[in-house]
This record gives sequence, C-alpha cells and structure tokens, in this order.
Amino acid sequence: MKNLPMDLLRTFVTINDLGGFTQAGEVLGRSQPAVSLQIKRLEELVALQLFNRSQGLRLTEEGQMLYGYARKILDLNDTAVSQLMTPAVSGSVRLGIPNDFEVSFLPMMLSKFSRAYPNVMLDVSSDLSVNLRRDYLRGAYDMVMSMDEHPSSEILQGDAIVEPLTWVSGPGFQLDPAEPVPLVLYPKGCVYRHNVTEALNKAGIAWRILYCTSSLLGIQSAIEAGLGISALASNTVPGVLRADKVLGHLPSLGDVTIGFNYDVASLSAASARLLEYLRQGLQQSQLYQPPHRV
Repeated sequence: MKNLPMDLLRTFVTINDLGGFTQAGEVLGRSQPAVSLQIKRLEELVALQLFNRSQGLRLTEEGQMLYGYARKILDLNDTAVSQLMTPAVSGSVRLGIPNDFEVSFLPMMLSKFSRAYPNVMLDVSSDLSVNLRRDYLRGAYDMVMSMDEHPSSEILQGDAIVEPLTWVSGPGFQLDPAEPVPLVLYPKGCVYRHNVTEALNKAGIAWRILYCTSSLLGIQSAIEAGLGISALASNTVPGVLRADKVLGHLPSLGDVTIGFNYDVASLSAASARLLEYLRQGLQQSQLYQPPHRV
C-alpha cells in the first residue's frame, strides 16, 4: 500500500485553493519550480494527472476525488498537531464579527479552531461594524473583527487587510440609466452604505433605497428578488449573486479595511489562539481572489 506524503498533499490542496503555483509558493514558502516538482512527484506517485493545465489549471476528475480526501487528511493532521504540540487551552471567547462574514470563510475557520481547541467555548455574534466597535468598548466582547474605510491604529490592530468592494446584483438584473439606481443596503453606519452613496453622489448619479435591513440573508433575498443592487467585500459575495467591480455606468467603490479590536494586556490564551486562526484565514482569503461571476 502506498503512502501519500503530507507535504505533497498540502501543496496540491493549496494550489487548488489559491488558484496557481506561484500563489501557493508564496504561502508555503517555496519557489514556483519547487511547487511544480512536488505536483509532478504526486502525479507520478498516484499515476494520474491531477490538473488539466490546458483549461486554466482545473482539477481533472481524478484530481477532484483526491482533493476531497486530501482536505480530510490535512484537517485531521492539523487538528492532531494542534492538540499534541500546543499547551492545553480552555476558557471562553466572546467574538463579534461583521454580518456578511458569517457566511464566508469564518464558519470554516471557527470549525477548525473548535476541533483543535475543543475546551474553548466560542460565543459568536454578528452585527454592523459600527455597533461591534461600540459594544466592544462597553465590554460586551473580548475581541471584535470589524471593517472601516481606512486603517486606524486606534480602531484596528494587527495585520489589517484591505479588501476591494464590488457591486452585487441578482441574475439577469439590468440597470435602467434613466431611473435612479435602486439600492438594497444595510442601515446607516455601515461602511458599505457610506461608500455606495458617496460614490454615486460624486458621480452625479441619482439613487434611492428600496430595501434596508441589518440581515445579510435579507440583503441577499432582496437582491435575488430583483429589488435592487448592493455592495459587499469581494470575498463575501454569496455564490448565487453576481459580483462586478464596475457595473454599467456606475463608478467603482474603492476598498475597505478589515482588522481586529482587542486589548493586548487582557487577551486570554484562548483569545490569542483564535486571533491567530482568524488572521491566517484573512491573509489566505486576500491571496485567493475568486473569479468574478458573470
């Protein structure tokens, strides 16, 4: 029975997750030729072609099958290593996250964290960033992930990530240049809402708000129903919606900054471990920019 080397599987999975050999090399700390050699070794080991390079580095049918197994193998390995090689961590963490991140990479990262640290209880709430920061200052959270227009050392700590904003619309939605732009937005105080209305005002484009809700599900449902369009950070757009940096005659929306609010002096061991996981997830999501849906 053959054994599949863990380092080859990790390289294989990372290439597929990030969409390229060069991007995977940056994360894994290897050169592009070294990454290519590892994939060649893996393909020789299983005697199968894993990537169809003539179709934009897509997985072959066999590659898709191996990817599923490789993901499970690596998750089990990483969980075992985390539990065996790090000090036992217990306690609870009150975490606040922006609404639209509750359905993107965060559930996966929190699930991995819980498997690695089963004695840590997570109390996670989602809200608008302005509310999260306010409640953090009132002592409601141990740590908050939030968004702002610009980096601020007073608000955001650690490795802040700059994320582009994109217009979001439903399948088949068509803008009518003769009518005010129909908008589906979060309530006042939302960074997205500010960027959208400011960009449209600067461009001299008329707009009106047809639907306002603090729920991402509500935003998504209204857009799917064709009520209007909205804006989200690129890596948080639900797969059923269309993302466009430029939509028709509308201007681009710029960027937002994503970072963390916490007090270094009072950060518990459990909170510090969670912060490490979340930072890693943000950095990886920034490297991986999925193709825009059309």
